[in-house]
Amino acid sequence: MEKKNGYHVAVVGATGAVGEQMLKMLEERQFPLTSLKVLASARSAGKTVKFKGEDIVIEEATPDAFEGVQIALFSAGGSVSKALAPEAAKRGAICIDNTSAFRMDPNVPLVVPEVNADALKEHHGIIANPNCSTIQMVVALEPLRQQYGIERIIVSTYQAVSGAGAKAIQELCNQTEAIIRGEEVKKEVLPVGSLPKKHQIAFNAIPQIDVFLDNGFTNEEMKMVRETKKIFSDDSIAVAATCVRIPVIKGHSESVYVELKNDYDLAEVRSLLANAPGIVVQDNPEEQVYPMAIDAADKVETFVGRLRRDLDNPRGLHMWIVSDNLLKGAAWNAVQIAEELVKRNLIKEQ
Repeated sequence: MEKKNGYHVAVVGATGAVGEQMLKMLEERQFPLTSLKVLASARSAGKTVKFKGEDIVIEEATPDAFEGVQIALFSAGGSVSKALAPEAAKRGAICIDNTSAFRMDPNVPLVVPEVNADALKEHHGIIANPNCSTIQMVVALEPLRQQYGIERIIVSTYQAVSGAGAKAIQELCNQTEAIIRGEEVKKEVLPVGSLPKKHQIAFNAIPQIDVFLDNGFTNEEMKMVRETKKIFSDDSIAVAATCVRIPVIKGHSESVYVELKNDYDLAEVRSLLANAPGIVVQDNPEEQVYPMAIDAADKVETFVGRLRRDLDNPRGLHMWIVSDNLLKGAAWNAVQIAEELVKRNLIKEQ
């Protein structure tokens, strides 16, 4: 697909769940494209995907495929990003990577546009998209950090199976149907990346996402710890996380307890959040209004509610944060970064 004005863009991993959403966001946002390349593995090459009503032929993702590309959105796994993002950057592309491959690289900015868009100026060809659970949390906490400062964050996540890929979604559906029919429940996918033993996700909650580390936390939990500190540029903030997989298809939910550095007014907190970019406040318990995954699905905003002062610490605040993990948690944040590059004149039209 080619037009006269705009940018040469490539989407790597276009056949995956996040890649599909990246294409959807580029289309919905009417991102100014001169050309669009859709890249994937060799087994997908030659197939087509729809974009603005046109059939776009999928090409194999190779180093030479990035010739002439200005913006490359990556969501094809860490090994692919490690191999191809530097090659794309050598050829002049700005790579926005959705994997964990470069997130903690000190030379790679880790960006959530509502929080630290200024970090984009420091890129050297690669920009990292944070973990989905980290993104929605820092979006909700940034207005409070700016106003009051943050000392400590304790977060428990309730994460949708789509975060583990299409096979996990199918497993949840298959297991649910099997239980309803009284049939044998097959356990083959979750937890992903762990020991051979697998657990039932249907009608269950699995307190493990990714592998366990020597400190007793999982890799997913430590991603939240390290990424939060990097995005906020503040290693002094104490962060602890417990990440849990639940039988929801789309939309991560988080219970967040934050200790602020200064006293706060709860009404002011609601106002700060309501007026912050990317946030929708849903906080009316008397009417049973609060964020839920089913309502956040297919929306780009981060939803915040259940705001309440801690019973023992006057600077402690409890929050409930929900967002679509495939959109704000991945595809939308990546396209948002691309839009920010354009807005800040960090990339020129061709």
